[in-house]
Amino acid sequence: MWARRCVSEAAINRRVFLNTATAAAATVSAPAVMADGHKKPRVVVVGGGAGGATAARYIAKDSKGAIDVTLIEPTRTYYTCFFSNLVLGGVRDIQSIAHSYGKLASGGVNVVHDWAIGVDRDAKTVSLAGGGKVPYDKLILSPGIDFVDGAVEGWDTSAQNAMPHAYKAGSQTELLRSQLLAMPQGGTFAMVAPPNPFRCPPGPYERVSMVAHMLKETNPTAKIIIADPKAKFSKMALFQEGWADNYAGMVDWIGGDFGGGNVSVNPHDMTVTIDGEVNKVDVCNVIPAMKAGLIADLAGVTDGNWAPVNAADMSSKADADIHVLGDACSQGDMPKSGFSANSQAKVCANAVRGALTGSKVFPAKFSNTCWSMIDTDNGVKVGATYEATPEKIAKVDGFISKTGEAADVRKATYEESVGWYSGITSDMFG
Repeated sequence: MWARRCVSEAAINRRVFLNTATAAAATVSAPAVMADGHKKPRVVVVGGGAGGATAARYIAKDSKGAIDVTLIEPTRTYYTCFFSNLVLGGVRDIQSIAHSYGKLASGGVNVVHDWAIGVDRDAKTVSLAGGGKVPYDKLILSPGIDFVDGAVEGWDTSAQNAMPHAYKAGSQTELLRSQLLAMPQGGTFAMVAPPNPFRCPPGPYERVSMVAHMLKETNPTAKIIIADPKAKFSKMALFQEGWADNYAGMVDWIGGDFGGGNVSVNPHDMTVTIDGEVNKVDVCNVIPAMKAGLIADLAGVTDGNWAPVNAADMSSKADADIHVLGDACSQGDMPKSGFSANSQAKVCANAVRGALTGSKVFPAKFSNTCWSMIDTDNGVKVGATYEATPEKIAKVDGFISKTGEAADVRKATYEESVGWYSGITSDMFG
């Protein structure tokens, strides 16, 4: 699950998207009146990840050209954070999680490769780093996450080459994998885990599993230390069972009850100090506390670190013509995940299309499933369904894999995740 900000100029490349919407609340609304006399309503989407790409595609596709859709995204190749841990583990290669925007463009979405650097809510324009402004009638922000300054003592983004975060996939993923492969025999890998809330709650622990999977083959006497501010984490029993069964003696998790939140790092000396104890390490993965991507703050729709939204249509509580999706928003019970962002995007797309064209808007329904790989053919999952209430997106029911499951069940769960990845990326990018 991740996202962006973007720019271009007077050249905007047009095209569309795909599928059905699970949708937003209300029923039928009258089409908006375009104040400045332009012929078609205009939707601008900032961020081309699971939320933004999905929203852009669905609005363009389902409006059948009745809405002008512009997607602002700085990168030409998008690397999914989901499944990037499998790249670290050597289960997949980096190109398998790389996606372009060509099908979106050929489908009717105007794809602008630039950075969005500001929003004028009165004028309803988005400013681009390359110059110029893009007007909108509805603005959808899906910028993913940025990191909280000073969240880990001794680390900031200037240290990300020495101690990668790899929580925005792509070059950081490749860097961390190369560092792991270069570790001396019997060396130590340390992870500084983030506090809640953060992108993909099981993500750091799947990462530990995949690093252990790789080290078991290439460096079997290596050690893994996790410094974690939390006393518990997503799928905790499943991961701890998996580490004991597959990587016995390799993984040392230090939770918040044992000083895991009292951490500082020294990228120059490659040390991690946990509750006063200095540990010399060979590779360190620092995953800091997170906040909404910067453009959400610049647009004035954040309250603290996140952007509060209305559950029925993902509209900002600060501005009804701005919608915020995915990791950047504060919405209630859904985790920050790629699946969640994709689900929210369909609700948002249906609501925005209804508001601008008068088409039917369906009641909002949401779902999420998060798969994690522990070892070869060993997958686990957690998920839930949700509904919109006046207060928040509220959990209706849920499920989770069980400890002690048979090997064939775990294999089927892993294979299910592979099918899901293929399906969701097609849903996002066409």
